[in-house]
Amino acid sequence: MIWQTTRHAIDLSVPRVMGIVNVTPDSFADGDPARDSRAAIALCERLVGEGAEILDIGGESTRPGAAPVPVEVELERVRPVLAAAIGLGVPVSIDTRRAEVMRVALDLNVDIVNDIEGLRAEDALATVAAHPSCGVCLMHMQGEPQGMQQRPSYDDVVAEVAAFLRERVDACRSRGIESARIVVDPGIGFGKTPEHNLELLRRQRELLAIGRPLLVGWSRKSTLGRITDRPAEDRVVASVAAAVIAVERGARIVRVHDVAATVDALAVWKAATPGSVMTTAASAR
Repeated sequence: MIWQTTRHAIDLSVPRVMGIVNVTPDSFADGDPARDSRAAIALCERLVGEGAEILDIGGESTRPGAAPVPVEVELERVRPVLAAAIGLGVPVSIDTRRAEVMRVALDLNVDIVNDIEGLRAEDALATVAAHPSCGVCLMHMQGEPQGMQQRPSYDDVVAEVAAFLRERVDACRSRGIESARIVVDPGIGFGKTPEHNLELLRRQRELLAIGRPLLVGWSRKSTLGRITDRPAEDRVVASVAAAVIAVERGARIVRVHDVAATVDALAVWKAATPGSVMTTAASAR
């Protein structure tokens, strides 16, 4: 299966690791008031060196309770980082829900639009539909970041997330966005309790019936903290475990902070998969 994006046709016959680059002072796991554009570009370079096959760059925190930032601030944060990341040889994604930011990013030749709102804004959908080939990730979120964790409620979280994602895929297709450009994300931690998140992981294979590749982001999420009683910065092992389980259950892209650890874990998973041929890091180079 191929994920068609602006500059790259991404082969999803093997799972891919997407490295997170938050150019924000207040993201839940790695917000850094000192992360200016130079530090963010250096992080992009490091993550590619560690094996990231896609970079996801965002300039607005969407952690629970986060307040929106002005679009001018978001653009000031991400524009120089996107421009530099484009030259690193891997697909580049813009993590935004604003059409203005999407347009600037696509003008820079960014490959993917990753929208936590699933292109529900008409101007966002129109922006992606007007582009001939960019990839898009449609995510499920109940509510808005400021209040999404106050009282999330579902009768059947898996069925409701699947129905939402099917509707958004259909909305994209109705605007001429080819299926090969679309992946979907169940939105772990976005308007969901820990039990909702775990139910999505337990029954993740049911989401494959949507017919589009799954992108899943468990990295350092608070549910893992509830399970392990560890703060965000100490959730590397739990995050890697969740990523491997997600891949085992059909995810084709995992969005992570800890790229090197995830790449190593997936190499072991792949080597243990029936029919695989073991390769070493040296031979891969």
